[in-house]
Amino acid sequence: MKLGARIFKTGIAITLALVLGKLLNLPSPVFAGIAAVFAIQPSIYRSYLTVIEQVQANLIGAFFAILFGMYFGNNPFIIGLTAILVIAINLKLKIEKTIPVAIVTVIAIMESPSEQFFEFASLRFLAILLGILSAFLVNLVFLPPKYEKKLYDKIVEQCEEIFKWIRVSTRHASEYNTLRDDIDKIKENLIHIDQLYLLYKEERNYFKKVQFEKSRKLVLFRQMIVCTNHSLDTLKKLHRHENELHEMPIPFQQLFVKEIDDLIHSHEQLLLKFIGKVKSDAPDELKMDFAFDRKKVIDTFLANQHPSDIENQENWYHLLTLVSSILEYSEQLEHLDTLVDSFQNFHKEVIVEEKENS
Repeated sequence: MKLGARIFKTGIAITLALVLGKLLNLPSPVFAGIAAVFAIQPSIYRSYLTVIEQVQANLIGAFFAILFGMYFGNNPFIIGLTAILVIAINLKLKIEKTIPVAIVTVIAIMESPSEQFFEFASLRFLAILLGILSAFLVNLVFLPPKYEKKLYDKIVEQCEEIFKWIRVSTRHASEYNTLRDDIDKIKENLIHIDQLYLLYKEERNYFKKVQFEKSRKLVLFRQMIVCTNHSLDTLKKLHRHENELHEMPIPFQQLFVKEIDDLIHSHEQLLLKFIGKVKSDAPDELKMDFAFDRKKVIDTFLANQHPSDIENQENWYHLLTLVSSILEYSEQLEHLDTLVDSFQNFHKEVIVEEKENS
């Protein structure tokens, strides 16, 4: 079992909220601990947005809880009705993520004793607010992980997994069920990469120079993810049409395997080039090979079309999607190559720093 930073942050936020609640002599510090759980976020920016929304939700919940509690009492039916109204208002304001905090506020206030109701309600409102602020303080003190490095590492990790299976599949050595299961896992991991990209995108920079650098990196990482998705699409089509490829003429199979090997090799080189571990002139040569190989693959593929052979024609149609996938993949790699070159021309000092840290 792997314990992440968010787990520790949640525990610390709960502890801080309970300790502060007791120091301030709040009657129910447990509500501060509950509120702290809902306010923990993976980034400072998200934490800031969450605090604003949850304070709003806390105010809404407290207002209606006090209003209904004073005029209608704390009957379970009244508490449920108040909760429905608060949920509806949160949905109308499009802050549905804060509904749990608002409902906790309603229940915490309305189950208070009838005597001195307003005093108890105010103290519990403050307890929940204390929990939200405690979580925000923990988010500020414990800096989030470096999403840029995590994002790059995850992209490289998934690319390596895809490249391994592509090489195995083109040699007709893959086990069908095992590859199918791994493709499903890679899809899930790519969803996680998209989430990491959003977290990295949300990170705020306050210096103009860093903002320009960050903007270029966002474009670069987006293209890396696009290329990774295209490599997975190529793998899926190889997996689906492995038999059709195996029935094609040997010269075409050999050219086909060489083209795919060149593509994934180029992809590997571009990922290394981004962190300054590959010579800057190498990808230019690869780019020339892209154009030449694409034309050769298309010509060879069309030469193997035999309209009179119905069985061969069906295989040809199936492989057409695979060939188009490879061509699109190569075009996306060329675009990534252009972006990496552009980034290195503008931010050479960043490349040196990343190379030293990697």
